[in-house]
Amino acid sequence: MKPLLPLGLLLLTSCSQGGMVSQKVPEPDFNEARFRNDIKVLSSDAFEGRAPTTQGETLTLDYLTTAFKAAGLKGANNGSFLQSVPMVTYTASEQQSIRLGSLHPAYSKDIVLGSRHNNQGIDIKDAPLVFVGYGIKAPEYGWDDYAGLDMNGKIAVILVNDPGFALPESGKFKGKAMTYYGRWDYKFAEAGRQGALGAIIIHDTAPASYPWSVVENSWTGPQQDLVSSPDAAPRVQVEGWMQLETAKALFAEANLSLDILSKAAAQHSLNQPLGKSADIAFANSASFSDSHNLVATLPGTDKADEHILFTAHWDHIGKDDSREGDKIYNGALDNASGVAGILEIARQFAALDAMGFKNRRSLTFIATTGEEQGLLGSRYYAAHPLFPIDNSIAVLNLDSTNVYGRTKDFTIVGKGQSQLEDYLTSAAKAQGREAVPEKNPASGGFFRSDHFSFAKLGVPAVFAGGGSIPVDEATAAYKQEMQAKMKGCYHNVCDEYRAEWDLSGALEDMAVFYEVARELANNEHRPGYYQRSEFYPLRPAN
Repeated sequence: MKPLLPLGLLLLTSCSQGGMVSQKVPEPDFNEARFRNDIKVLSSDAFEGRAPTTQGETLTLDYLTTAFKAAGLKGANNGSFLQSVPMVTYTASEQQSIRLGSLHPAYSKDIVLGSRHNNQGIDIKDAPLVFVGYGIKAPEYGWDDYAGLDMNGKIAVILVNDPGFALPESGKFKGKAMTYYGRWDYKFAEAGRQGALGAIIIHDTAPASYPWSVVENSWTGPQQDLVSSPDAAPRVQVEGWMQLETAKALFAEANLSLDILSKAAAQHSLNQPLGKSADIAFANSASFSDSHNLVATLPGTDKADEHILFTAHWDHIGKDDSREGDKIYNGALDNASGVAGILEIARQFAALDAMGFKNRRSLTFIATTGEEQGLLGSRYYAAHPLFPIDNSIAVLNLDSTNVYGRTKDFTIVGKGQSQLEDYLTSAAKAQGREAVPEKNPASGGFFRSDHFSFAKLGVPAVFAGGGSIPVDEATAAYKQEMQAKMKGCYHNVCDEYRAEWDLSGALEDMAVFYEVARELANNEHRPGYYQRSEFYPLRPAN
């Protein structure tokens, strides 16, 4: 790949009285006050935590439609900015009767269960419990935790993450870097493919990379999903999580050691009937309604049928009227900041377009719904694209932008996947920053945000931004103080807008994304995945 041009030196075609000429493109002018205000408004109490299919969605989409239209972008769906996403909301009663062996774990405190089926409720009696290790069937790794099992009528009990986390020195899977096999959505889906009646993941904070409070806040109350097609893969009747201590007590009752079995499960495929059964009963309801992605586009010139995509999810997890005190999960960092980011980038490109500086490829901005419930909006768009996926050149995803000030480095989550990262590395270098992988690859960040829906189809997609090394001592002191204030705020009610946030680092990140998009929108290159990536067969690097 040819080197990227330094910031500000890319030449685009513009119009003059003498015809088409090449001129130096003006530098972008990211407006910090406007960016800050967008975050503040979108995460205000009036938006009620931006849960899909609520009044918060209506307010959010109205705000974003007005803003993108005012910037000069066009609605990508035959003139409309909205793409309907058929969704179903499942609500499991919090009054649940649960027996695991002789244990009666308390809903929310010890266990969280739900059902993503349109039924009146769950009434399971004497279902055998089977420990299936990590619940993975991966021929490429020579791994099958379901080998020899008939899971019909049984409930799978599953470890979180994958074997590489427990034994990174073994070379199994990708070591500490989580693979997709470590994600909860894979584990539930695989249990369904195996014919299991249910699946319960054992929560453990280190390999999960988040505390039980995240499970408790995210998995209780209404749960949304895409409406399934008739030919969709089979799904377990009941799915959920249990606390580590609850699992240990269950295994001890079965005269088994969870610690010993977990160590064995990291070394080789493993399954073990517990000799215990479960009774699970709770009421369940399903309601159907449409949510929406917002899709705005800035058409290109001679390569207008090819698109550079920006994504950021507009949703958060709404409000919980059963809580004492603050009931609203405002989602300021996650992800009002990301939506505000792609909006501000769109304004920069639209302003240049209005001045006559046209990009060859189109730029399309997708504010997705339902990311918090399993990447629903991006999954739907990827399956029902407004523009052909084969002509989607790249995806740049903004999720929880940097509020901790400028950094010397630039983080690329899952670094080493595609040539798209070369563009990010070059643009960051022009700012004097070094592109680095994330500090905690065990969290599986590459599989946890909207870009992954496109990566699975072979579109080079990145989730990047921020860094871990503050630019100076003053910024380091500020970062330490702000991190202390925001500790425990992920998926919690304290994720609120803060006037003291230093957004200078976020603005620098946005400039990186802008430069990458501008370069890609005006060259001939179609980036691909490196041979070491699992997505290489879908779109190989060239």
